[in-house]
Amino acid sequence: MGNCLAKSEKLTAEIVPHDGAHVYPAVRLYGSPKSIIAAYIRFALLHKSVPLDFVPTSEPETATRVNGGGESELEAPVMLQVGSETVSGSREALLRFIDSRFPNPPLTAAAPPKAKATATASSREIEDVKETTPLMVSVTQLHHKSMLWHVERLLRWAEDMAARGGKKAVAPSVGTPRMEIRKFARSYSQLLEVMLEHAQMEERVLFPIFDMADRGLSKAAKEEHARDLPMMNGIKEDIKCIGVLDSGNPGYRDALCNLSTRLKSFQGHCKQHFKEEEEELLPLMEAVELTKEEEESALEHCLDVMQGTHSRLLKFLLEGLPPHDAMKYLDLIGKCRNKERMESMLGTIIE
Repeated sequence: MGNCLAKSEKLTAEIVPHDGAHVYPAVRLYGSPKSIIAAYIRFALLHKSVPLDFVPTSEPETATRVNGGGESELEAPVMLQVGSETVSGSREALLRFIDSRFPNPPLTAAAPPKAKATATASSREIEDVKETTPLMVSVTQLHHKSMLWHVERLLRWAEDMAARGGKKAVAPSVGTPRMEIRKFARSYSQLLEVMLEHAQMEERVLFPIFDMADRGLSKAAKEEHARDLPMMNGIKEDIKCIGVLDSGNPGYRDALCNLSTRLKSFQGHCKQHFKEEEEELLPLMEAVELTKEEEESALEHCLDVMQGTHSRLLKFLLEGLPPHDAMKYLDLIGKCRNKERMESMLGTIIE
């Protein structure tokens, strides 16, 4: 989880070479800069307190077969060197090996049953731990979790600004009150874009599926979306108004207090809205009984609708998820059939 007031611009694992008194061995990753597996493992290692050295390699004549989006593709092999150990394998196997060497925070569904878990784990062993939840149910739930985290972050930030009443933050990197409100506005705009694209995704991808099971529930959900927009835009206007006020203005603190109050109300609305969707609508996905191909097509459609989020704001979306859920989300979008799109998405989060 991040902190909006003291958020470091350096997100790479290289800058945190130890965890308390324990010093981890250096990690070296060899792979092509265009490798999907290499990018995936680089992102995974950002969550571990280990020094990382990525060594770009050229595409060899031989390649490893990896699964993605229902079809097999050829990709250059990736090699991970941890101290004196050198391993290679699928992204799932490499991830399990990383968790066995660097347990916290865990990135896989469950910690390896034995400390000797390696990258040579069989595909059957890996398959056994995979969830059976419909793809779009998992995607939607992870979106909800991330969006709620960001709403909570902005609420706490607004409350902190109101408590300071126009005074500068303790962290020098935040800057002046005017600079801080600009950063706050940018963060809210990013959240607003994710939420709007998520709503469009539900309306264009999920609701047509739900209509097949219960048209009434689907219609009610669409109406709820229409009621959300004025509240979201109202908060945006409040932020704009604060941005033009002088921090010494007597009404500055009141404006910040009003903003935090509206965000608090918005948070409660989001929690209730998402809870109703997850309890009443998402179970219909299982009732419809889509085929695997239909599920993957729906997922592909989701990525099409939410192109802005996944091309520019994927790092923002993942920031709102615990490490295990962030990796789970990458696993889901890793089913993307368009390899160039997947490379582009992963590239945005390891820059």
